[in-house]
Amino acid sequence: MSIAKKLVGQTAAYGLSSIVGRGLNFLLIFLHGYVFLPEEYSVVAKLYAYVAFLNILYTYGMETAFFRFANKPGANRQVLYNQVQSLVLTSSILLSGLFIFFSGPIANWLGYPDQQRYIVWLAITMGVDSIVAIPFARLRLENKAMKFASIRIINILLVVAGNLFFLLLCRHIYLGKYLPQLKGLVSYLYQPEIGVGYIFLVNMVANLLFIPLLWREFASFRFSLKLGAMKPMVVYALPILFMGLAGTTNEVLSRLMLDDWLPEGFYPNMSNEAALGVYFANYKLGMLMSLMIQAFRYAAEPFFFSQAQDKNSPQTFSVVMRWFVIVLALVYLGISVNLDLLQFVFREDYRAGVIVVPVLLLAYLFNGVYYNLTVWFKLTDRTQYGTYITVFGAVVTVVANFLLIPVMGYMGSALATLLCYFTMSVVCYAIGQKYFPVPYPLKAIFGYLLLASGLIWLSLFIEIENFWVRQVFHLALCLVFVAVVWGLERKGLRQINR
Repeated sequence: MSIAKKLVGQTAAYGLSSIVGRGLNFLLIFLHGYVFLPEEYSVVAKLYAYVAFLNILYTYGMETAFFRFANKPGANRQVLYNQVQSLVLTSSILLSGLFIFFSGPIANWLGYPDQQRYIVWLAITMGVDSIVAIPFARLRLENKAMKFASIRIINILLVVAGNLFFLLLCRHIYLGKYLPQLKGLVSYLYQPEIGVGYIFLVNMVANLLFIPLLWREFASFRFSLKLGAMKPMVVYALPILFMGLAGTTNEVLSRLMLDDWLPEGFYPNMSNEAALGVYFANYKLGMLMSLMIQAFRYAAEPFFFSQAQDKNSPQTFSVVMRWFVIVLALVYLGISVNLDLLQFVFREDYRAGVIVVPVLLLAYLFNGVYYNLTVWFKLTDRTQYGTYITVFGAVVTVVANFLLIPVMGYMGSALATLLCYFTMSVVCYAIGQKYFPVPYPLKAIFGYLLLASGLIWLSLFIEIENFWVRQVFHLALCLVFVAVVWGLERKGLRQINR
């Protein structure tokens, strides 16, 4: 089980950037909620929803294809790196160039006619993201987790520092709240009409700095655009592209639907735009789970491919799934029972939406389960099944949002997300057992999820007025879960530690 320990170590290293990033992003949630009203913040929710779709188009599955072909016997990794990076670099420049050229009409179509600079900044951000995607993939392939995490953390720190500089320091000086002698200088740096655009601008500048931070990876790159030689990789990647688009539909479409399908006046004294802003802010709390899963994915993708030829790989994947669910079930429990504390990240305008957080946490937990299950079609080169399953999930998302949003508001969007990822997991498991059987511990998985959900229900059912007694009770619930895990899994832990 030393290989499982290796995966844990790699995930911890990759998770460092995600955990630090999410911790600092709590600061940004508070800052953005302090500076912008929910109606203003809805612009960020909408535009980043579109960006999520476009990011898939920019890389079109070539990261996964790079991992798959680089792990084949006799593969020349440097040649593959040159070829894939050349293709992604060329397509990224062309796509971003088109978005910049048509930024005016695009801004008009989206309903922001005076803000075409938002489109330009986002186009540059997406272009840089895709250009550095393959160098980052190479770091993962070479198990350089600490370098990967360090660069990501630097980027996060720059984003946080930039937001604080423009939205807090410069804004307050401009408004005359302090250091009035600097107002003349700050007026050259801060333009209040940009508004939420500073979020996009700071992200763009921070992403541009990825390029010098990855200079070694770019220095070893030699442009080599040979489309004929890359045809097998592109064929392999295309289903992953469609799977990614459908998957992004599952993740972000509810934000776009909520504004359109929520009946006017559903929430008293709150417009549809404000409801979207409230949902998006609380959605970020739910994405704590998603970011932990992302940390796992950074380590797991090269790990799964490296284990493809091992005869014991099904047993290894089973152990990985068991502990993956245990850890995330504890996260699901820990966040959900402490929402009375976490809600103070927001100002009062946003707190009504905190009820969706436990549902979103469970939804993203099942998204992580689904990702673990996808190993079967990636290792058997049946990536088309990933497309079928994810498109099925997208249909579930659309139908569930259509039915639930008009009667349940943003809780309907959260439940639609949960229903989508749960059904995708069930379908993926059922088909995968036919082509690549893995003895997943289903009883343990559902047992731990039921235990965590039951403890969350108990925390809601038992109302405790005293603040400190309530916190002790919540901690005790988490310790009950840990004690049960320890009692049932001690033997397995000893085997892993050998």
